[in-house]
Amino acid sequence: MQRVILHLDMDAFYASVEQRDRPDLKGKPVIVGAPGDQRGVVCAASYEARKFGVRSAMPSRTAARLCPDGVFLRPRMDHYRDESRAIMALVGETGAQIQQVSVDEAYLDFSGICGEGPGGADDALERAMPLARVLQERIASERRLTASIGVASNKLLAKLGSDFRKPAGLTLIRESEKVAFLRPLPVRALHGVGTVTEKALVDAGLKTVGDLQDHPGDLRALVGSWGPVLKQFALGQDDRPLELGDEVKSISAENTFDRDTEDRAILRQCLREQAADIAGRMERRQLTALTVQVKVRYTDFTTLTRQVSVEEPVNQARDVYRLGCWLLAQHRLVHRPLRLLGLGVSGLQECRVHQLVFRW
Repeated sequence: MQRVILHLDMDAFYASVEQRDRPDLKGKPVIVGAPGDQRGVVCAASYEARKFGVRSAMPSRTAARLCPDGVFLRPRMDHYRDESRAIMALVGETGAQIQQVSVDEAYLDFSGICGEGPGGADDALERAMPLARVLQERIASERRLTASIGVASNKLLAKLGSDFRKPAGLTLIRESEKVAFLRPLPVRALHGVGTVTEKALVDAGLKTVGDLQDHPGDLRALVGSWGPVLKQFALGQDDRPLELGDEVKSISAENTFDRDTEDRAILRQCLREQAADIAGRMERRQLTALTVQVKVRYTDFTTLTRQVSVEEPVNQARDVYRLGCWLLAQHRLVHRPLRLLGLGVSGLQECRVHQLVFRW
């Protein structure tokens, strides 16, 4: 049986829901998050706003400077989750095995539906294309939203395909063409290549996936034990299965102070160190996060937690730190000395590729 994997990614999900619900916002730069004249962060941005450089986890005041005509809207997380459930119900009707990785993203395994039949791997992938189009059309007609879908033989390629021609893109990456498809991409496009790994590769003169394909040496000298896997990814080989369990994953760090404190400098330094630790662990595990949470405990052992979710996942220490600081300020959690301060991330998913700007 041939393997057939689809990756579905809703286009600018939070902002698109707002534009659908308010037709007067169609075509306007919509920024979901705190108002532009207040302390806060961006949770999501429409494609019109992204053209100005607005992105998730950016301070709202920075977004307002970059996009002075931006329409700022408070996030409606419960509404987005309800919409996600309706979309995933449509996805469930395809009969595929499903790995939902966030409110707006899922892998679908169509191997049992399209993988058996005449021909080889490319023929199996072709059989999935009409089913992918029907799914796109149903989401467009029944939910009035657009989705981009990648069709390929594995998760790595399917995800690259869904990012290839956003919005409303449908991209098939054939087995016979996958190596050529990958060659011009920057090394950062490959799953698991974060900032540190990218720098190590670029410093060694390996800037594109084609450079990795042609590299005669052992990549372990540059990226450690992950080298052989990186080489396989560069050649479009990926045997990772769909994760069908519902286990919630998180990464966190906590500090209990020797003396209870409300000193802002001490708390900020604590958050910086925690954010760096969390980002490092995400980097090693090749993960990003959709939710950041802070935890505080006071002298009387009262414990509070607050969290914020963003549409585009984060994995940089500066973004985790910024969101943590915002939560402390937004909810006025440092109104008396703290015994403990914690920072964490959840909604973890595989490193997400930024939208690709080239065309095949």
